[in-house]
Amino acid sequence: MSGLVESVYPKLPVIAQNMACTWAGFRRDRLRFSSHFHRRLEEWEKTVAGPVDLLVEIQRQRLDHLIQRARNSVPHYRDLPAPSVATDPRQALAETLAGIPVLEKHVYRDHYKDFIATDLPKHKLIPGKTSGTTGTALPLWYTTEALAEEFATFWRQRRNAGVSLGDANLTFNGQIIVPFEQRRPPFWRTNYWGHQTLFSLYHASPDNMHAYVDAIHAAPGNFVQGYPSMIHLAARALLDAGRPIPSGKFAGVFTSSESLLSLQRDAIEAAFGAPVRDRYGVSEFAVSMTECAQQELHVDMEFCIVEIEVQEETDDYVRGPLIVTGLGNDATPFIRYRVGDIGTRSKHPCPCGRPGDVFLDVDGRIEDYVVTPDGRRIGRLDHIFKEQLDVAEAQILQDERGRLRVLVVRRGSYTPASERELLKQFRTRVGDEIDIDIEYCNSIDREPNGKFRAVKSAVDTEIGANSG
Repeated sequence: MSGLVESVYPKLPVIAQNMACTWAGFRRDRLRFSSHFHRRLEEWEKTVAGPVDLLVEIQRQRLDHLIQRARNSVPHYRDLPAPSVATDPRQALAETLAGIPVLEKHVYRDHYKDFIATDLPKHKLIPGKTSGTTGTALPLWYTTEALAEEFATFWRQRRNAGVSLGDANLTFNGQIIVPFEQRRPPFWRTNYWGHQTLFSLYHASPDNMHAYVDAIHAAPGNFVQGYPSMIHLAARALLDAGRPIPSGKFAGVFTSSESLLSLQRDAIEAAFGAPVRDRYGVSEFAVSMTECAQQELHVDMEFCIVEIEVQEETDDYVRGPLIVTGLGNDATPFIRYRVGDIGTRSKHPCPCGRPGDVFLDVDGRIEDYVVTPDGRRIGRLDHIFKEQLDVAEAQILQDERGRLRVLVVRRGSYTPASERELLKQFRTRVGDEIDIDIEYCNSIDREPNGKFRAVKSAVDTEIGANSG
């Protein structure tokens, strides 16, 4: 398929490219929306309301099944202890997990073939890979059932927000659907099967954004989905043009694949006239958290188990690196996997009423932290830009412990006073011992996979973060 995309697809007329996108959408949907998907979605829409004891029992049963399979069929896991036989499901889960060592990313990277289940025929193993935003992408395999279950978590969230399967939508992600050399609109293509208008991330330059604004207003859709950084670019264009979408046209904006920044959420909701609902997941099919109307992330407990290596604890929350276990991928199981992200789990029930484990935030990659000269690791720096309305987009780079480079895309209203306020906000959070250089640019480069990283710190990798 990659050869076809590179050689044939760019030469096709737009109408033929639309048909190619439609065919690709049809093939993807056949994998995603299988009978297993519909069965799980129906089951999980009932269990989402709990009680919590039922959710814990589901986790216990699925973990037991996963471990028994892994012991028999996955070379790396053949020496795992058998699951606990305790009758209380919470006790059983705790005892079973306590007997399993944490899986570090470098162990999987160096011995990934030992994680492939030997009892599945090759046609059941679908190849995939991690995104590779912080290093070399890792190969992995999954089953159609694992993919279907992940999409069941997507659609449980979306249906709760008023979206139905088959609704038309606007999609903003990293797919290369418009040839790079194209200089004139349309910078979008249509997947007729999925009722999608697919917008190209790679053509979203300042000179082209007026065309995006026109297309967003014209495109049919009940919801928006995609990378928050790309949707934010479109949102800023809508607001700058004075043409926000009327409230009520879209039921929701569903973001994933990147950390959602507070300044992005505010602009997106203002521009699209709809609430943002974020989701946290990973390519390894090892974790899923979906955001509710209270902007808290609920662990999809039927899909995964999430533990925290506690680094900070108060009466209200615990915080630290995440250890995750995916319960549905028989092809390459990830059991007690240090995924490389940091999260904050609340000790209080969510005001929305949904029971179970709930997180206040997941900060993203451990590598995406600023390190001060005295060794402090500082995250959640997106709040610096929350009130900076003169900043269209920004990225923090750190190549050495004593210095930060801040790339800033200015809006027309940006003034010297804006820069002074920006530096003031930085100093409030990182102190005076670190140099801060602000560099202005017209756009900020994305990763090779099209994703955006708000903070890129090589220093943090050098000092030994537990990222694998």
